Amino acid sequence: MPQLDPATPFAPQLIWLLITFLVMFILMWKVALPRIGQVLEARQDKIASDLDRAAKLREEAEGAMKAYEAALAEARASAQSEIAETNAKLQKQAEAREAEVAAKIAKQLEEGESRIAAARDSAMKSVREVAVDVAKSATERLVGKAPDDEAIGKAVDATLQERG
Repeated sequence: MPQLDPATPFAPQLIWLLITFLVMFILMWKVALPRIGQVLEARQDKIASDLDRAAKLREEAEGAMKAYEAALAEARASAQSEIAETNAKLQKQAEAREAEVAAKIAKQLEEGESRIAAARDSAMKSVREVAVDVAKSATERLVGKAPDDEAIGKAVDATLQERG
């Protein structure tokens, strides 16, 4: 190996080293480094465009999310108003039915009370007649003589008035 042989002159090796270094330096400077720079620049441009595109897509997604949330809020508000309207309608219908049933019950109660009053009056009349007949029969058996119908009627009426 000539580099390690001390008998070979050292100066020509340095010249060839300098020539090789300059050729390599010029090749790197004029050919390789511009290509690497172009690749790096193209890569940087692609990354920048991808970032810009991602930012635009994120803005679009945020816009779509806001529109979705607004539509959802509107749908909820609409549903709440429909529920309130339906509840109000059902409440009115329930009140109307309740009033109808109350009127029907009041009418039935009134009819029932009038029938009860009529039955009571009829029963009282029957009781009076029976009481007059019983009193007349009992007095006739006890005294032996038929009492006056008007006097027995007054006595029974007075007794019923005291009890009733």
